[in-house]
Amino acid sequence: METQLEQIRDLQKKTWNQSSPGWRKWDELTMDFLKPVGEEIIQKLKPQGDNYVLDIAAGTGEPGLTIATMLNNGKVVITDLAEGMLEVARENAVKRGIKNVETVVCDVSELPFQDNMFDVISCRMGFMFFPDMLMAAQEMIRVLKPGGRIAASVWNGPDKNLWFTSAMSSVNRNMTLPPPSPGAPGMFRCAEENLIADLFSKAGFKNISQKNIEGKLNCGTADVYWGFASEVVGPVVNSLSMADDALRQKIKSEVYKTINDTYPDGKVAINFSANVIYGEK
Repeated sequence: METQLEQIRDLQKKTWNQSSPGWRKWDELTMDFLKPVGEEIIQKLKPQGDNYVLDIAAGTGEPGLTIATMLNNGKVVITDLAEGMLEVARENAVKRGIKNVETVVCDVSELPFQDNMFDVISCRMGFMFFPDMLMAAQEMIRVLKPGGRIAASVWNGPDKNLWFTSAMSSVNRNMTLPPPSPGAPGMFRCAEENLIADLFSKAGFKNISQKNIEGKLNCGTADVYWGFASEVVGPVVNSLSMADDALRQKIKSEVYKTINDTYPDGKVAINFSANVIYGEK
């Protein structure tokens, strides 16, 4: 891997390990938030029986853990770049009594698996953070069996994902952050229409389809939203780590005002929009 890509990978690993305590704390809310996307991935993949499944960039374990409960004699290998995230995934597996799973810390661009190993690959909200997305897709098709199925999800644009911009817009107003390099990993890097579908095609996948999924982050209160945003949402977490107490409090006050003005009835349920892309080898 090129030095620049290695640097991006190492930064991603540091970022997600830094965020893993927040993911552990807010796992129930986060998994409820992402559940509609995971359900669509599972619906597309139709895992069953003795399928051997690879869940890439799985974080705290979904949708891999749910897929594992659908298999009779099959198994799910749950991977992530960050060991801290996989620690939470293992804890979740134990809590749910799921035993047909294995966790592997690895880089998607250098998957430590033989060719043609897996029947199914899932990747929920991972592609936008991969240093080289085409290389990642090529690795996925390499380890997928002929006829195997893949489904991945990515966020649509920021205007359709207020759960992110409600906090990040205040961060951007109050902090001078370095602009990302063109093509650098980021939350909405894959929002361009058909970007992942075209990437799948270049990698060699066929029978490609795409579906829009919408849902809500059901926070209930501004307090819960701030806790989630400031402890789980990577770019917000990273930015706040560079702010002093006074600036952090100013940003927090602005975010509370935004949320309370948007949801004056106190019932905070913030929209999200994502795409699920399916393909076959």
